[in-house]
Amino acid sequence: MSKIAQKLNMQTKDLIRLNPDVVNEPKPNTFIVVPENKLNNFKNKVEANEEDITDISLDTEITLDSLNVNNELTDDLKKMFVIYEVQKGDTFYSLTNLYDVSKEQLLVLNPELKEGLKEGMSLKIKRISKVVNADEFMYLDYIKPRQEIKAALLLPFRANKFEADTLELKDIFAKNATLVNIATDFYLGAEIAVDSLRSRGVAVELNVYDTGNRRSNQFNSIITQENLNKNDVIIGPLYSEEVKTLASNVSTPIVYPVYSDDQVNFYASNIIKTSPDKKVFREELERYIKENLIVGNVIIVSDEKASSILTANKMKASLLSGAFISNVHVLSPTEGFIQKDRFLEVLQPNTNNWVVIATDKNIVVSDVINSLISLPEETTAKVFTFNKGRVYDNVDNRKLAKLGFTFVSDDFDDTSSLASRVFNKQFKRKNNTLPSYYATKGFDITFDILMRLASGKDLKKTFDEGVSQRVDTRFDYRDSNTENRGLYIVQYNPDLTLTRLK
Repeated sequence: MSKIAQKLNMQTKDLIRLNPDVVNEPKPNTFIVVPENKLNNFKNKVEANEEDITDISLDTEITLDSLNVNNELTDDLKKMFVIYEVQKGDTFYSLTNLYDVSKEQLLVLNPELKEGLKEGMSLKIKRISKVVNADEFMYLDYIKPRQEIKAALLLPFRANKFEADTLELKDIFAKNATLVNIATDFYLGAEIAVDSLRSRGVAVELNVYDTGNRRSNQFNSIITQENLNKNDVIIGPLYSEEVKTLASNVSTPIVYPVYSDDQVNFYASNIIKTSPDKKVFREELERYIKENLIVGNVIIVSDEKASSILTANKMKASLLSGAFISNVHVLSPTEGFIQKDRFLEVLQPNTNNWVVIATDKNIVVSDVINSLISLPEETTAKVFTFNKGRVYDNVDNRKLAKLGFTFVSDDFDDTSSLASRVFNKQFKRKNNTLPSYYATKGFDITFDILMRLASGKDLKKTFDEGVSQRVDTRFDYRDSNTENRGLYIVQYNPDLTLTRLK
């Protein structure tokens, strides 16, 4: 199995996971399960090699030079680093400006540069950011023939408040915009997900319940009068206290579809959190910085609150455990402000300065951005945050783009992706409008859960089988089995577009 996995460029444990009945060696003339695109890549590689062989004439003299023994090494390096061949006239200054790296970083990756730049040299410029989309980690969608699924959807439509003869539809949404729009948009997205599964032959029975007002008897009536345990899964409700109550009354898996600060207090094993806790955002950013900052200086900015300073210090300790990070500073406001001079004291010229904003206070965030937007020519800074709240909506996007603003997010809207284009088309065809954020979440969460159930396996067992990527959301339950840890690292580009770094 290890030899087969090597040929397919995947990990042995993932191949074994797909073939649990293969105990030792696979028997000749038997079949095993492998990822389709891994198999196609292997076939294409074999075909390409056969073409290369047939193109060599019999009287060609094959030498080490003609085979180019360095190609394999170069190809491996290209997967890990940006590679550049030095041209006539190149200088350290031109390279550092072209690729936004420091001279020190180039020297660390290319020790031979101590003797100077030489035409024709192949240089490692910087490590390529790893986007976790390897097939061996991805959940492989599988639908068991004639599979039937019963799902309950609990949302606060609050329909009993609205009477058609006294209120126009537009008034309903205008007066209750936030909650009604969240509930209805989520439902419309979930509807597309159900339609998609049904079109693939899955018999989905969707039972929709209106939970009414918060702390009303309507929700309690649903629990006492309806047999919710007849469902394979329950999606909702939206209020955290209702989720806790429901979890104590049913054994069915409950999918909590939004984020709440109170979700850290969900202790029932049948509650599945689709939005990562905030500490997971911080841990993801720490991991990214440790993997990608080879040479540089880190400055963490907090506010005056003890909890914010504690978070900053925890992050400092974590980053200092990284292999290449030796300088980490924590800056906190004095009398509510951080003067620019304090940044200049810790920023270092001609190297990477990565500034992490660990607060959502308007004044502090504004201070940081304005201080870093105009630095001495030899000093540059890149800004990060693990908590991109509404405070950044008040900051000029051009400033953020100039600082390469990079943040952790639980969604990424790649409008060019096939999944996004198909979903948008289906949603617009059915609803005469493009989907909102909550409509897309409704689709992603519902489709992912129902697709996993369509395999015929226990839901939590499918969580161990890999990460799934839907339209805007990544689902990774592998570490906890109850909490999604799927996150993205997103960067602002100079042209104000966004790039997913991880």
